[in-house]
Amino acid sequence: MKNSKQLLMSILVIVSTVAFFSCKNNKTEKVAEMSKMEEVDTTSIAFMPFKVIVIKHDVADYDKWRAAYDAHDSIRMTYGISHFVIGRGMDNPNTIMVIDKMNDVNKAKDFSMLPSLKDAMKKAGVMSTPKFGFYEVIRNDDSKINLKDRLMVTHRVKDFDAWLKVYDEEGTIKRMEGGLIDRGMARSLDDPNVVTLVFAISDIDKAKAMINSEAQKKLMIEAGVEGIPEMFYYKLVE
Repeated sequence: MKNSKQLLMSILVIVSTVAFFSCKNNKTEKVAEMSKMEEVDTTSIAFMPFKVIVIKHDVADYDKWRAAYDAHDSIRMTYGISHFVIGRGMDNPNTIMVIDKMNDVNKAKDFSMLPSLKDAMKKAGVMSTPKFGFYEVIRNDDSKINLKDRLMVTHRVKDFDAWLKVYDEEGTIKRMEGGLIDRGMARSLDDPNVVTLVFAISDIDKAKAMINSEAQKKLMIEAGVEGIPEMFYYKLVE
């Protein structure tokens, strides 16, 4: 009888042990599967750099210009250009900046030199010589944010990697404390050491104070920024 009880206990221990490890293995397999799925999902939504054409000019009347711009959409699409962003200057709402995505930089440059584009701009009320820039966007935060004010900073650096190290060490938190929220970074396709940064502005006074501070100017020099950066404060139209 005693031997029977011992045998029964041994069987129960073995069954329990097998069940425990079986459950553990199932859980491990499920965790592994979930991790694998997460890896796949992360890869599928990874940011992919894209190219843009940036056009900046003054217009006599925004509404008139906008109607002409929209009417010209089919021509832009022929050259692989699609609408992306429009901004209006804070100091002068008739200073317009257009950022459009492009598939091919050579075709986009051909578009920028079209005589018909020059005529269309003139009819639309463009009053200044348009400035064209061609960039690759290497960072872009397109998450929804309830802020329309923007700052675009463009400057040339001696060495991009050295500059980027200083920029990243400064950190997003410090810039946020200064009223600036990182939204984008791009490099010129004609000169990769020309860098353009886009920030959302949470506090315009703090942002201007930070940008114009001696500490910020010193940091830019240490990072290898050459010359005086071009600053453009604007409101996002769409």
